[in-house]
Amino acid sequence: MDSEGRASKINTSFNDVTQSMEEDPLVEGPLISPHVLDSDIKSEFQKLPTWWFAFLLSFLHVAFVILSIVLAVFCSIREDNTEECKRYLQDFKTKTVIVISKVALWLLHAVFEQFVQHHHSRTRNRGYLQFYRSTRNLKHLPLFIHSAGNAGLLLVLSMKLSFPTDNHLYMYIILGLLGLELCFSIPCLIIYTVKVINFNKEKPGPDISQEERSNAYPSRRSLINTETGFRDCSSLEEVVEKQADLIEYLK
Repeated sequence: MDSEGRASKINTSFNDVTQSMEEDPLVEGPLISPHVLDSDIKSEFQKLPTWWFAFLLSFLHVAFVILSIVLAVFCSIREDNTEECKRYLQDFKTKTVIVISKVALWLLHAVFEQFVQHHHSRTRNRGYLQFYRSTRNLKHLPLFIHSAGNAGLLLVLSMKLSFPTDNHLYMYIILGLLGLELCFSIPCLIIYTVKVINFNKEKPGPDISQEERSNAYPSRRSLINTETGFRDCSSLEEVVEKQADLIEYLK
């Protein structure tokens, strides 16, 4: 009887301890609501200031092509304005002015590429890995297009020195290269500007926080499309790249 009474007392005391542990909160003080955490994350968002540079380059590129066409028409193709052109251009020829302006525009694109790379690297370090990968090739295309245009312009000028002609064939070729360069460069800058503006308006959280939210509240479609591990149909390079970026961000 004594042993049974002792066992019942031990059980009741153990139940009281467990009940008190369940009733008492493990953390003293009020819990932090997820809305407060979301507001703290959103307050730390830093906008990308690169869109205005891309918009400025687009405007300067369009103005450069228009002024080059006007200058070529009035000072090179039409020969009745030679005196006025000499007064404004001094000893420079029309092709020389166009080439110097083209080099200045290329230098601006080189500065733009470095400026964008700096800010996108900071964005990548803050955890926006998907946005960094989506604009990785887009931000390099304008400089690549202008470099290819410079190579084509250099080829045309070298051909003019080797095969000089009195007609305006080379001027037309130069203007055609400038127009072709404009058609390829401006869409890249516009698409990049739209992407950055939308990114600044949405003010998303880092990729890891978005993944945690999607995993915390999975939908039926996401459960169906969830893929664990590496599959034969998936890209190994993309998986490794995402893991490397995530590890770097967590560090």
